[in-house]
Amino acid sequence: MFKLGPVDLDNSFIVVNPYTPLIDIKHSFVDYKFVVVSGETHHIIANNECNLIPIDNDSLPVGEWIEKVKWIPSPIHTITELYALQLDWSRPILVKDYEKEDVMGILTANQWIQQLVLNNKEAWTSFSTLAETINDAVTAVDQEGNVIYWNTAAEGTYKIKRENILGQKIGEHFQSDSIILHRILNEGRPVRGAYHRPNNDNHVLVNASPIIKDNKIIGGIATEHDITQIVRLNEELDSSSSLLIHQQKPFSSIIGVNAEIQQALKVAQKVAYADIPVLVTGESGSGKEMLAQAIHYEGSKRNGPFVSINCSVIPPTLLEIELFGYQEGAFTADNKIKQVGKVEQACNGTLFIEEIDKMPLDIQEKFLKYLENHSFYRVGEAELVTLPTNTRIIASTSQALETMASKGEFNENLYYHLTVITIDIPPLRKRTEDIVKLVQQFVQEFSSKYKKKNPEISSEVINILVNYNWPGNVQELRNVVERFILLNDENVIKSNHLPNIITNHYFFGNNDISKRNETAFQEKEELLMIKDALHETYGNKSAAANLLGISRGTLYNKLKEYGLN
Repeated sequence: MFKLGPVDLDNSFIVVNPYTPLIDIKHSFVDYKFVVVSGETHHIIANNECNLIPIDNDSLPVGEWIEKVKWIPSPIHTITELYALQLDWSRPILVKDYEKEDVMGILTANQWIQQLVLNNKEAWTSFSTLAETINDAVTAVDQEGNVIYWNTAAEGTYKIKRENILGQKIGEHFQSDSIILHRILNEGRPVRGAYHRPNNDNHVLVNASPIIKDNKIIGGIATEHDITQIVRLNEELDSSSSLLIHQQKPFSSIIGVNAEIQQALKVAQKVAYADIPVLVTGESGSGKEMLAQAIHYEGSKRNGPFVSINCSVIPPTLLEIELFGYQEGAFTADNKIKQVGKVEQACNGTLFIEEIDKMPLDIQEKFLKYLENHSFYRVGEAELVTLPTNTRIIASTSQALETMASKGEFNENLYYHLTVITIDIPPLRKRTEDIVKLVQQFVQEFSSKYKKKNPEISSEVINILVNYNWPGNVQELRNVVERFILLNDENVIKSNHLPNIITNHYFFGNNDISKRNETAFQEKEELLMIKDALHETYGNKSAAANLLGISRGTLYNKLKEYGLN
């Protein structure tokens, strides 16, 4: 894993033949630490072994003396073999370069131990630096499950100092994490992208691998990506979702005299009772969820739940859990369900999948199998869950699924399964004749909500609203109206009550500024406004969207566009 440092060999030696007299060997130790006696085998004599040489027979050839006292020969190895072999360290090792046929130096057991300690320290330092560079929490355990490493990100995520966890078993602090790491230690199989909730405060995605040496598991390493804020955002979106239409007369809530929207409503009313899949297409904020609710409450599933899930705001691993649920005892004998997925929650009702084009291909395949067989596996569970066949599926997309399917970016079979009926909602900029009626409806709605008198809308404001391109569509218009009703106490709504992004677009357009300069200026102003709104709301995206008078979906898209997410 890490590059080993150079071996520090001892080069203070002289090579002699076996016929060299012992007296010459003794004299050699004045200048050298070792004498290498070269022959069929090699024998190394160290200077601290000089007193073993007899003084009464100095003329005896060293080879005869070695044979007489049965001096243990020294092995010969290359640098590479030092790391690969189980070596005999009873005598110093002669290190040789076989290609050059040169003796490189001598290595003693003590020198080798020092070298290994140095290499181990460098490897550990490199590992620690790598672990501290990673933004995710990093945990390493030994074969007994004792924590041997805990990085700064882990301290921040779990609010546990490393001195309070190092040396302790991971299971003493996190039962769920302990289960995963114990599974790794017992089975040796890695885990990738597993969702876990190790305590009441954290949600994480875990990647973990065993540490294997000589086919033996000696520990495990886990990285945990904190998705707590994403989960809370998803819960916030779920909790903030509201009924957008009148349940008794659902289609009456949708305003539209435009021919295209009228055609879309006619198709939706015809298929409401058919209980077949429906794909609603259109730009973000154009009213796809509103139409889905109208179909649900107009049809035979009106008494069942209407459950929605947005594929564009949930990470892939968490999306699978949100759809199909999660088994708490996934790796143990405990079969208690921790989380029921949207598929089960929507049983006997309608499951509305927003932005299905953002659903990963592997989850598309699993969802297709559910649609075909009405059964699925919860995440981490081996038991098949079978549901009744009477759940209606409505999906929405802002992308051309047919094109995506032809490119292999969307499951072709799922595409054909969902497009029995396709209803397209035109963007608000193509149905400007509906803007005045929509404004009137929203003014009445929010005046009643905030217990205010219906204000008069100035002709200038109407003109501005009609000429704005509405990238956030009906949802953006609705938010703009809510904003000026909530913040304004005057009897007449004027242009200064509108968000700057809308009035700037109108006034600069009337001054005949070139399209390129207008767009650049608008984007710059828009970026500054978004940053200011996020600053004022301390990063709360829902509050920032309300402050800007745009939908959450539009804000998320603009954050992604400007690289702020």
